[in-house]
Amino acid sequence: MKMISGYTANGDRLQQLKAFDESKSGVKGIVDKGITKIPPIFVRPPEFSGGDKPSSGHRTRTQFSVPVVDLTDTVGRRADVVAGVRRAAETVGFFQVVNHGIPKRVLDEMLAAARGFHELHREVKSEYYSRELLRKVKFGSNFDLYQSRFANWRDSLFCVMGPEPLDPQELPLICRDITMEYSENVHKLGVTLFELLSEALGLKPDHLIGLDCAKGHLILSHYYPPCPEPELTMGTSKHSDPDFLTILLQDQIGGLQVLYENQWIDVPPVPGALVVNIGDLLQLVSNDRFKSVEHQVLANHAGPRVSIACFLTPHLHPSTRLYGPIKELLSEDRPPVYKETSLKDFIAYYDKKGLDGNSALTHFKCQR
Repeated sequence: MKMISGYTANGDRLQQLKAFDESKSGVKGIVDKGITKIPPIFVRPPEFSGGDKPSSGHRTRTQFSVPVVDLTDTVGRRADVVAGVRRAAETVGFFQVVNHGIPKRVLDEMLAAARGFHELHREVKSEYYSRELLRKVKFGSNFDLYQSRFANWRDSLFCVMGPEPLDPQELPLICRDITMEYSENVHKLGVTLFELLSEALGLKPDHLIGLDCAKGHLILSHYYPPCPEPELTMGTSKHSDPDFLTILLQDQIGGLQVLYENQWIDVPPVPGALVVNIGDLLQLVSNDRFKSVEHQVLANHAGPRVSIACFLTPHLHPSTRLYGPIKELLSEDRPPVYKETSLKDFIAYYDKKGLDGNSALTHFKCQR
């Protein structure tokens, strides 16, 4: 029986998944063994590439670029900034923000600390390894490992920073202080963006904040090790985000792509910029005015690639609030596209579905 990197090529897939999971060392643990071939559990099936769908494994050459919004003066230039945010949110669902107020030192130190955590000895990292749904700080690889058709070439440190303030002692020492500082800065930026997005919908600036969109946030530090066969797998499969808004800090490696007009568009790293994208829940409450667009990350020979995603959402914080299209945006001509849902039900459906290439929003559409 042929062996590939310690996995049987035609052995039991579940056993391979369990062996990977129980190693508690993630994708980096495999790379550290000096592999030249990727294990079978990471190989993307043929139906996930080619055909009439946009190619998922290649860099794009299209001339379109993701909009850039300058936040230098959001008071004096308010109308221009709101118009820029509206255009991006309604069409591409992605934009980069510059002059956002978070110091370069904080960005650089956050990336360095995230990389530092993922490059700790296995024994130290494994203490944080968990698949417990409600654990606030956990290290893992592929939240949908047992549901997905193929595993992604990515490890993650997941931290729930709010609504209840996280005790810093729960964070790994190597990234503790800077994660707390970055968290405070990025949440403040999130509040500013929700104010601009509210105005872009023709609502009062505090409308989205009043819906608790900024009440909680998660910080996910992703680590994409160099891959010996990047064309056979993905860093992150095609998906949209189960939150209201995502603010992403990425290093200079690149690989993030957004689906626009059935073409994969590269989102190249811009020094000092942050990438912002509309989440599924903001598309739902805006009644499809704003677009939660599918995106993916390519695997790469180069690396490691490090990125820090901040998900703005109360997530699983206990709440009786139901989310549906905002009443002020509805009319006879614009009936509700979605039914109401709790965050708990939305996230349960998203997690059960996993990154299968399909939007979770379809499940919550009103029956016509």
